[in-house]
Amino acid sequence: MLKVLHFYKTYYPDSFGGIEQVIFQLSEAGACHQIESTTLSLSTRGDFDNARVGVHPAYYAATDFEVASTPFSISAIRKFKELVAQADIIHYHFPYPYMDLVHFIAGVKKPTVVSYHSDIVKQKLALKMYTPLMNKFLSSVDCIVAASPNYVKTSPVLQKYLPKVRVIPYGLDKKSYPVADEAHLERWRQQVGDRFFLFVGAFRYYKGLHILLEAVQGTDFPLVIIGAGPIEAELKRQAQDLGLKNIHFLGALPDEDKAALLRLCYSVVFPSHLRSEAFGITLLEGAMYGKSLISSEIGTGTTYINIDQETGIVVPPSDPQALRTAMTTLWQDPELAQRYGENAAKRFQTLFTSERMAESYIELYRQLIAK
Repeated sequence: MLKVLHFYKTYYPDSFGGIEQVIFQLSEAGACHQIESTTLSLSTRGDFDNARVGVHPAYYAATDFEVASTPFSISAIRKFKELVAQADIIHYHFPYPYMDLVHFIAGVKKPTVVSYHSDIVKQKLALKMYTPLMNKFLSSVDCIVAASPNYVKTSPVLQKYLPKVRVIPYGLDKKSYPVADEAHLERWRQQVGDRFFLFVGAFRYYKGLHILLEAVQGTDFPLVIIGAGPIEAELKRQAQDLGLKNIHFLGALPDEDKAALLRLCYSVVFPSHLRSEAFGITLLEGAMYGKSLISSEIGTGTTYINIDQETGIVVPPSDPQALRTAMTTLWQDPELAQRYGENAAKRFQTLFTSERMAESYIELYRQLIAK
């Protein structure tokens, strides 16, 4: 039994982002391959030991304070040292600057791997201060894993560490998603119809939702938006100012409802326009459900999932007109949308299952242990 410790700033049930989803999928899939995964994260709920998330244990250190979206915790240092002593592999999830510091404080001597989820894009001043620690941390670990070849090519940070960089795409397990029953499907058919564009995600600055709202202005495309976040009021105000009528802000929803809407939707639209969007788990979900995809070319994993004119349409970022044209093309050609959706599902099965992701990481773990 190989023991792996995952460390990141947040985890279920405190946060449900893409990185948390990847950690969850890895931990659950690894259990089928004699990999015992444990997670450590920080929590505003306080200190908790040996809680269960799925089939794996989860540890939480109480957040003492937060600076520039980076939570800090004194108790995390002690917990990390104790968990490192029990682990065979330490699996870090980047970026999280305090994690780098804890790594050095703990004096980790065991094999280490970093899943490099994203460059630091927004906090430019903080990045200047953090860069020496970041470079020391990335130089010290045994292997760095990116989720797409696209991201490796366009990341100035990863370009400095190419000899130790591997590519392992994110993966999902459809069996871990609830099967939408007829009651859920019918309820949503009554509320939003059964032919609509779907966006799923947190309302953050890089998601491009303001561009999507501009794109549907003057059209009658039904648009369903699942999610919440800090700019929600601003987006709803924009929708009102633009006079959008056929738009549904549904807020954050339980998995059963999300699964129902993924199954019902006509196409998944993902307008993220900045490199902070490193991959696009929602695109992966759309592909898993056999939906045509619309995304922007931002030099990251979004265009590794969505291949233009094969699984959907790729448009320039921050271009509402191009986005509207793509939506119009799919809306007016159901056969094309269906063909793209079928291709997306095939690509998902070939490259993006959680089983494939887990097997690739397990192979890497074993290589590191054997060194």
